[in-house]
Amino acid sequence: MNILVLGSGGREHALAWALAKSPRTDKLYVAPGNGGTAAIAQNVSDLDALDGDAIAAFCKEHAVELVVIGPEAPLVAGVADILRAAGIAVFGPDAQGAQLEGSKTFCKEFMRRHGIPTADYLSTSDEAEAHAYIDRMGAPIVVKADGLAAGKGVVVADTVEAAHEAVTSCFDGAFGKAGATVVIEECLTGPECSLLAFVSAGRALCMATAQDHKRAYDGDKGPNTGGMGAYSPVPIVTADELASMQKVMKTAAAATAEEFDHDYRGVLYGGFMLTPAGPKVLEYNARFGDPETQVVLARLESDLVDVMMAIAEGRPDDIELAWSDKWAVTVVLASGGYPRAYEKGKVITGVDEANALPDVVVFHAGTAIDAEGRLVTAGGRVLDVTALGDTFEQARERAYQACDLIDFEGKQFRTDIGARAQHPRA
Repeated sequence: MNILVLGSGGREHALAWALAKSPRTDKLYVAPGNGGTAAIAQNVSDLDALDGDAIAAFCKEHAVELVVIGPEAPLVAGVADILRAAGIAVFGPDAQGAQLEGSKTFCKEFMRRHGIPTADYLSTSDEAEAHAYIDRMGAPIVVKADGLAAGKGVVVADTVEAAHEAVTSCFDGAFGKAGATVVIEECLTGPECSLLAFVSAGRALCMATAQDHKRAYDGDKGPNTGGMGAYSPVPIVTADELASMQKVMKTAAAATAEEFDHDYRGVLYGGFMLTPAGPKVLEYNARFGDPETQVVLARLESDLVDVMMAIAEGRPDDIELAWSDKWAVTVVLASGGYPRAYEKGKVITGVDEANALPDVVVFHAGTAIDAEGRLVTAGGRVLDVTALGDTFEQARERAYQACDLIDFEGKQFRTDIGARAQHPRA
């Protein structure tokens, strides 16, 4: 069958890589794709991932039977709705379901209605009310722009002054319409853990646990990023915590069937904080995480095409998930200066040598092929160097060995990805 993946990052390369392994896959397209997807699929650089009508026309012309939507923006924009109306199978929820990510207020109210443990909060479009709430609650406190802000609309404020500045920034238009409403939350404490689930017909089929590293620098220092690395599984999660997280995901999936107009068909991403009072949900996303996807799919032994078609067609009972016992570690190689200003167009070398290492695959996050046919940087997060191992130490060693083989001007990366996995919680 012919399949189209929408998106251009490391998550989409990992999705395309996993789909390409299936014997059911004939022609694989990625729109717009990147320098890595070009090696395993046909990039469609002129197809706008937000233009549902154009995507539907492309699918009809090229006999595409399944569309996999990677990023959140097309989901929130209703691309899945248009494609389903055109009779095309889609992996990804409709616009209503995507509001779990598109509006933090919508998400918090959804959790409150269904008894899902989460941080206490205030949602308001009144700036004065927001400032008064901060004064009443104190710091640390979390300020979030309500809508999509490309991962930049969240401030964990250690002081009341910083919280006030974050609120003022939102209402002054720093995030456009996304910041017209703010959500202010209590600051939860504890390790974070991601648990994703395939969801359809009100059922959640949970994936393997993963842990992301958001801060730019070693020791969890520096500004937040889109993610500098991840590993799976997460050994610090206790059996009781895992059971609690899985129950929460199943509760959320059942709730989508109870109150949404149409079946939620896709991934539900649960971002958890392992608090002293038990796991609590920091956020839900309506798509695969990045770079968690890279380590989770590296361990998936089931045929991803079979899984995604069953979800897209509302047949969750037909899915059997199988996971490798191996560990997976991914390290992000980023452009110099990321997540702040950075330059593009730097020539990348050593990727083939890294890919030649045993149990290593390099996913491209922000790369392109230039006019001279060279692989060059084209984003802040450039490559996701992913390795499997029989032990965590082996996977981590292989990932960093591969990182050392790759070079481009300004290359930066964290040297402590997964270090937390080797130490029990305090």
